[in-house]
Amino acid sequence: MVDLTKKPYELDAARIAWVSQTIASMTEDEKICQLFAGMGAVKEENYLKGYVSRYPVGGFRYNPGTGRDILKQNTVLQQNSKIPLLIAANAEGGGDGVCVDGTAVGLPVKIGATGDAHYAYELGRICGTEAEAVGCNWLFAPVVDISMNWRNPIVSRRCFSKDADQVLEFGKAYLKGVSEHSGCICAFKHFPGDGADERDQHLSRSVNPLSCEEWDATYGKVYRGLIDAGVESVMAGHIMLPSYSRRLNPDLPDSEILPATLSEELLTGLLRGQLGFNGLIVTDATHMVGMTCEMKRSEALPRSIAAGCDMLLFFNDPEEDLMFVKKGYEDGIITEERLNDALTRILGMKAKMGLTAPFTPAQDRLPLVHCADHMAVEREVAERSITLVKHLEDVFPVTPERYPRVLIVPAKALSGPNLFTVVGGPARKTPAEKFSDMLRADGFETEIYESPFERMAKMPPEERGKELNIYFAAKTPVEGFVEKYDLVITLTDVASYGQTVERISWGMSKGGGEIPWYVHELPVIVVSLASPFVLADVPQARNYINAYSDSDATLRALYGKLAGKTEFTGTDPVDAFCGMWDTRL
Repeated sequence: MVDLTKKPYELDAARIAWVSQTIASMTEDEKICQLFAGMGAVKEENYLKGYVSRYPVGGFRYNPGTGRDILKQNTVLQQNSKIPLLIAANAEGGGDGVCVDGTAVGLPVKIGATGDAHYAYELGRICGTEAEAVGCNWLFAPVVDISMNWRNPIVSRRCFSKDADQVLEFGKAYLKGVSEHSGCICAFKHFPGDGADERDQHLSRSVNPLSCEEWDATYGKVYRGLIDAGVESVMAGHIMLPSYSRRLNPDLPDSEILPATLSEELLTGLLRGQLGFNGLIVTDATHMVGMTCEMKRSEALPRSIAAGCDMLLFFNDPEEDLMFVKKGYEDGIITEERLNDALTRILGMKAKMGLTAPFTPAQDRLPLVHCADHMAVEREVAERSITLVKHLEDVFPVTPERYPRVLIVPAKALSGPNLFTVVGGPARKTPAEKFSDMLRADGFETEIYESPFERMAKMPPEERGKELNIYFAAKTPVEGFVEKYDLVITLTDVASYGQTVERISWGMSKGGGEIPWYVHELPVIVVSLASPFVLADVPQARNYINAYSDSDATLRALYGKLAGKTEFTGTDPVDAFCGMWDTRL
């Protein structure tokens, strides 16, 4: 059972009494509801009031919105919840994970590239401040996964480093920045560690293949350090750790090895027992295939609580999911002791945070969202992080006198629309268009490359076939292409997040201009504005830069470095060469 006098709670007798008395006063249905963190479909006031009245959940997450809209929503939720809510935000890279107008400081890999844990502290400070400003109090961060496999689709830009010591240092700095500047708590993720497999638990099983000794020296070292530093909660991932499952249960057959969210060996034996974590455990989203592929949902939800998770992230259908968990309790899968332990941890965290009665979040902190101080940090991180990974030619400085005519080639992702691109927003200038404007303002002549297929798509159908035949029958002469430009800048905006490992789509246009086949014909600079692993697909690049994001601050900092106005100071925190010998040539 949890000890509320110890870290991370450290409650006095009065608050411990509140926890016990509150649990004793709850109905069985209220207890079951507290085990869930829900997500609202809309931000309309009557809907929100009805939601927390019908489903008095323990936590909440929400769909994106402006800071003003999120604050309004959270105010309604907290004013109308019998027991105040833990309201979460994915504040991994800045306040933009809290609200759409928040400060995009930079995802963890960008922070890692600065080489300075001070910026991880600043990231935590800004995330906590902007989260609190809109009424959030629970950050699903820091991400303390380790970049062990460049093909991993989850970690990519969402980790500080390939080095466990740096991940721990930066994770602790983030935690300190949050705790010293806000009332928010953190949930580090994703236990028992992502970044080693190359599969995505959204879509399939995922396995951390390390031996117990390897795990202890890497992920285990990171987690133990954060637990010692007082981290309040942990997000369990749908990730297996077979080595420890077998060690802690030698009779366990392979067919019964389960991801952490369902594994008593990993949650109760390893995380709570061996690592000594006394805080709150929440699952990653319960819709992910890494969890749902293991057993029926009716079995998985109560099994997760029984294994040691205290909260379940998201309903599928509220009525059905609550019924599944309630039946699991009535059937003895969730024991009375385990239910009370989970509730004690949830309410103990709320007592620690002063969330003991309905309240109105502070309404006067919105000006802190994307304020001048936070934007200054964003600019500083951009300046410090941009990394010159590969430099085999004397191409700098990029000035109108040296390179009056510049071709800008935007390289796109291989995959089509996904969850994160379909919703979108208002039409905005592309990074290539913004960068072109910067160059033109300084006297360059610029052209943004348009592929033959993009051009053909605009033609009447009857002309496309003819144009295609002509294109494949005769390529553009090298001399004709080269004499038009003095420099080519390839801007790749390819990012992995959650669903697939993104790779560049060159359009299969062979002799066209987007594939840098011409690196020995013209000076070429390849810049990644997202994934740090693009070099695997352009090993021929003689000059390669990781900028880590396509924000305006980053584009301005990038231009300053190309022009020789500022130096490249970023250090590669991962393995930008992707473990391949030819990417260094």
